[in-house]
Amino acid sequence: MSSLRIVADLMEIAARTAPKARGDDFVVTRIIEGDDIKALAEKMAEVGERTQRKFFVRDSKNVAASDVVVAIGLKDAEQANLDCGGCGVAACSELVVNSYEGEYSGPQCAFRLIDLGIALGSAAKTASSLNADNRMMYTAGVAARELGLIDADFAVCIPLSATGKSIYYDRPAQ
Repeated sequence: MSSLRIVADLMEIAARTAPKARGDDFVVTRIIEGDDIKALAEKMAEVGERTQRKFFVRDSKNVAASDVVVAIGLKDAEQANLDCGGCGVAACSELVVNSYEGEYSGPQCAFRLIDLGIALGSAAKTASSLNADNRMMYTAGVAARELGLIDADFAVCIPLSATGKSIYYDRPAQ
């Protein structure tokens, strides 16, 4: 088992144990390795070409150079029933979760998206604490969903690398 696989395992624990609104857990995780990383990078580039969004292609190069990728998402997340309006409707009973399918299924309860953000932050903090270079990538989450690498309605991926210089930050804007 590689050192970065161990980091990824610890990141999964951090995401799983992150606090969640009302104690309801809809967070799912998946570690992506080996040939699946190559397929993920290729799908990201394909999405970029198809949609004319160059940042997908740029990010695909980072994923291709990564040793492991941690995917974190939401699956079948229910409304928190707080009637806060954060999702854009006045009452939770008006929100039809996952009634739209695009890059992600939506809409989602704002509190469930906050749960996802906390899980992602906990995972990235874990990687950073262990000195593993990482970067959250919405682009990789889109491709991971398309490939079925994670069974989630909404997902973000965190690729990992350990080289002399971070591959995720010294790169062109597009």
